[in-house]
Amino acid sequence: MELDLRGNDPGDEGVRLLTDLTKNENSKLKTLRLSKSDAVEEAYATLTEDLGTNSLRLRERDLKRKIRGDSGVKQLSDLRRDSQCSTKIELRYRGQMKSTATSDQLQNVSKDFPNILNDIENKMIVFMKHELEIYKKLLRKENTAYHRKVKQIRWNLKQTVLKMTLDFLHLMNREDVASALQNELIGVIQRPLKEGMKNKYHHVCEGIAKQGESTSLNKIYTDLYITEGGAGHVNKEHEVRRIEKNQMLQDVQIECRNMFQLLPGQDGRIRTVLTQGVAGIGKSICVQKFILDWAEGEQHQDIQFIFPLPFWELNLKKGRYSLMDIISFFFPETQGLILTDQYKVMFIFDGVDECKIPLSFYKNESLENVCEAASLDVVITNLIKGNLLPSALIWITTRPAAASMIPAECVDRVSEVRGFNDQQKEEYFRKRISDQDLANKVIDHIRESRSLHIMCHIPVFCWISATVLQTILTETESEETPKTLTEMYTCFLIFQTVQGNKKYSGKNALDTSWDEGAILALSKLAFQQLEEHSLIFYEDDLKSYGIDTSEISVYSGLCTQETGRFLGTVFSFVHLSIQEFLAALFAYLSLRNDNRNVFKPWSTSQESKTTELIDFLKTAVDKALESEHGHLDLFLRFLLGLSLESNEKLLRGLLTQTGSSSDCRKEIVEYIKLKFKENPSPERSINLIYCLNELNDDSLVKEIRSYMSSGRLSEAELSPAQWSALVFVLLTSKEKLDVFDLKKFIRSDECLNRLLPVVQEATRALLSDCNLTEKSCSVLLKVLNSESSTLTLLDLSYNPIKDFGVELLSEGLKSSNCKLETLNLSSCSITENGYISLASALNPSSPLKELDLRGNDPGDTGVKIMTDFLQDTTYKLNLRLLNSSDAEEICTSLTKDLGENPLLLRELDLSGKIQGVSGMKQLSALLKDLHCRIKKLKLKNNNISEEGCAALSAALCSNPSHLIDLDLSENKLLTAGVKQFSAVLKNPQCQLQKLKLSCCSITEEGYVALASALKSNPFSLLTELDLRGNDPGETGVQLLSDLQNDPRSNLKRIFFFD
Repeated sequence: MELDLRGNDPGDEGVRLLTDLTKNENSKLKTLRLSKSDAVEEAYATLTEDLGTNSLRLRERDLKRKIRGDSGVKQLSDLRRDSQCSTKIELRYRGQMKSTATSDQLQNVSKDFPNILNDIENKMIVFMKHELEIYKKLLRKENTAYHRKVKQIRWNLKQTVLKMTLDFLHLMNREDVASALQNELIGVIQRPLKEGMKNKYHHVCEGIAKQGESTSLNKIYTDLYITEGGAGHVNKEHEVRRIEKNQMLQDVQIECRNMFQLLPGQDGRIRTVLTQGVAGIGKSICVQKFILDWAEGEQHQDIQFIFPLPFWELNLKKGRYSLMDIISFFFPETQGLILTDQYKVMFIFDGVDECKIPLSFYKNESLENVCEAASLDVVITNLIKGNLLPSALIWITTRPAAASMIPAECVDRVSEVRGFNDQQKEEYFRKRISDQDLANKVIDHIRESRSLHIMCHIPVFCWISATVLQTILTETESEETPKTLTEMYTCFLIFQTVQGNKKYSGKNALDTSWDEGAILALSKLAFQQLEEHSLIFYEDDLKSYGIDTSEISVYSGLCTQETGRFLGTVFSFVHLSIQEFLAALFAYLSLRNDNRNVFKPWSTSQESKTTELIDFLKTAVDKALESEHGHLDLFLRFLLGLSLESNEKLLRGLLTQTGSSSDCRKEIVEYIKLKFKENPSPERSINLIYCLNELNDDSLVKEIRSYMSSGRLSEAELSPAQWSALVFVLLTSKEKLDVFDLKKFIRSDECLNRLLPVVQEATRALLSDCNLTEKSCSVLLKVLNSESSTLTLLDLSYNPIKDFGVELLSEGLKSSNCKLETLNLSSCSITENGYISLASALNPSSPLKELDLRGNDPGDTGVKIMTDFLQDTTYKLNLRLLNSSDAEEICTSLTKDLGENPLLLRELDLSGKIQGVSGMKQLSALLKDLHCRIKKLKLKNNNISEEGCAALSAALCSNPSHLIDLDLSENKLLTAGVKQFSAVLKNPQCQLQKLKLSCCSITEEGYVALASALKSNPFSLLTELDLRGNDPGETGVQLLSDLQNDPRSNLKRIFFFD
């Protein structure tokens, strides 16, 4: 059967039904004619055979390498003109087609150009009218679907039309309309983006997200203490120890909202900020508040788009993506947006410490196109480096240990979140606890316990304390409230268990109903995670420990979870300290319930329970002391605290066996005190004091406080344990440690070394006249090199530290961590080599503003080096070299008169320039100073009297080793003045070779004094003496002549007469 339908328009559905009919085996229709010519039908048949499907049914097909020769091109051209063909066919003249295309085919195609161009013109007009109509609606504030989902090619067209429109508006000088249009287009994307972020960040969930009770962030948010500056290298110390140290520091404070603003005196632009802080300190909350303020229109409205990209979610995103791909995936509201430098954009990378992407800043290729696909590593590093979107703002947060992952040259500002200061702690409790009387009770209780007060610098610990204390202080007397960390965390675990039972099991029992299996499993997980230094775990990890995710929900205050697009659900403990508490609980329960020592899993001890417990705790102490960076410090505190009877009673539902631990407590306390004799590091020693505190033993602290209150501390011979207790008392004192004065303690190298942790917390160290040697300089080098150092003033005057000590200090001055502004090294027995060491450490960018070197012996080179610094205007250094104000005053005056610093001169002519006794005293003060190295001095006609001569004589006796030629002619010295000056000539160290005393009214008695002085000094180097114009008398001439003729005398020439 044959059916001819040529010359009709069957539409897509008609073609589909008819072609399906021809395929049906039961159909009698064998021939179906739809095309106008045999050539077209042949083309259809050929394509169907080549493509394996009926070409009439296709809507789009790429025919590269499918068309062969001229006949193929002709068939394809016929096919395109057929009304039945709905296939989109692209003729791409490349490869084989390009080489075989004939001029006839090209001519045929060119005939279509006018029609094609007319068609394009019509489509462009329609499209542009459509876009311009949308712009009108936008400017009239009408709703429009400008950013509805369309194909990328259409987005390219929309962007082109927008650019043309803006360009025309600029040509028309309608910048106002151009700006308004751009703002409205940005607003179309901004509005849903901001709305989504408001919903996401408006509430803060304490515990597991979506299951813990959420609170309005704006209601509970308390400003955090954030400072400019931070570590420049990997910091591996325990984060709680870092908090205990940082709570004393005072640096330049930055408010969260001003993170990208320049401080007074700063210039340039802040593009990239790296904010670091320990776990739970408030970095993410700070970021959350910043974003919420933007989304709610409260702050940062100059920023058009903010894109937070957490590393924990990016880690497992494999493949190649462009920056726009990544943004579109995380923020679908931005579909179609192409970021350029015309937009002000911020990217927030929260949690570099969770990043598992290589971040190869120095190896990755350069990337500048936001639409070009690359690995995630390449995209992120180029964005941070500024190759991608150099106008964008970048905010990166991290824990201190991972800060070095971002190269320093890529960061414009380093800031550190230090948590709450004392005022902010109280503000948090008053916001968190609505009953203000109860809030005051909580604050008072926290103040009473120094260890709790210090820990409250961490916002998470404030939340834990508020959770526990507002419940306990409502129901019990204050004597029963937790006073140690172990008690606080034990009560917190009980509270979480009770709350979980109420919420998830419907139980409301007054006593704690423990789920021993779940707690033990969670504690075991915490212990393993602590051993592996791991912070994050997943559902598979929970399953491997037999924990169901629903059980985690019961303990929502202990764990937190995040659900992302790539990783599914990721879990972590709310804070590192909670992980360490649970790890300690696992270790303790394993011993008490199962007789298993987690530190010696292979042992099967048959000893008594008490002996086993003591050995177990001793092993824990030893292991914690072996840890270089103290990662077991807090674990040990908790473990020892759990061994107390009072805490065992709180955990009675978890312990299958209990017993008296009083004997154990006494023995472990003595063991810890013995450990001080092994001289552990200051950090470990302080932690041992904290351990004693958890064991309710404060005997060492009481001993030290007794010494301090009685004023006997400077006389005491302290044991290593007492030294550690002294450090602990000072560091945990409520008094600020801005000034450290060694005179209040013991003036020795050992005392300074023992109190190093205290010095590291001070901003001013007063160590003057404390019998310190170069040994102390090695201690101070550690302070200057420390990334947490805040020392700005160091006074080491009157200590014999010598050149080697200065060499050590100079190394500290070179450190990028050094913040020293004032250094006093007067009278420290420093010579030329010490000055050379100091010079090597000084540079124009050094923070050092004042350097005191008075009372040292610099040598010629030292004087030259330091006076060069005085003359160099690039150095903003106040350099003090001269011992007295008189010397400094005349040095300044002479520099002005002579045009040159007199300290640099070896010859100085001050004839007629020094007036009166006061002027002579000033000059003498200069000549007395070892920094003055004048060899030839003229003081003719200065009316120098007996008093002035006495001052000069005293100066030259004090500093006799430089002057070789002195002219005092034409002064009224008289005999009395010469007698004063004779003391100089008697000095064995006097270097004078020429002395002129002509016309000084000297009589015979004066000549006798001169002869006597020279005769008494066998080391005298004087070779020439000018006494013309005086009245020597016969005796005077005879005595000096005899001396001149003495072969043992160096005096060769004497001028008696004109």
